[in-house]
Amino acid sequence: MSNQNVEVTKRGYDAFGAGDLEAALGVFDDSIEWTVNGESMIGGTHRGKGEITELLMLLAKKSATVKAKRYLADGDIVVVLTEVTVGGETYQEADVYTFGNDKVVKADTFGDTAMQERIFGTKRVAAG
Repeated sequence: MSNQNVEVTKRGYDAFGAGDLEAALGVFDDSIEWTVNGESMIGGTHRGKGEITELLMLLAKKSATVKAKRYLADGDIVVVLTEVTVGGETYQEADVYTFGNDKVVKADTFGDTAMQERIFGTKRVAAG
């Protein structure tokens, strides 16, 4: 199953890179839950395809490019090591996808939270 999951994951990255939002969303289960680490405006847990659409559109609005550098798979888990370029800055990220019924049911993104806050803004409220 690992190889099939890697192929599905690659299709998602290729579709996002080509600007094909519908095809990119096609790799996700309707009940997808995607958590992005950190306190940036893209941080937090996004649930369902509606919220995932908003997340991907925010990335596209900032002209984010995501280059998959390496795929690692074990059963229903695929880890993708990526290089993200957005807002003139580049950082490394690790995306962890959990599969169920040939679709991604859970995703976790671990990236440079300080850079994400500079690029996308922060959710933190100033004290005072």
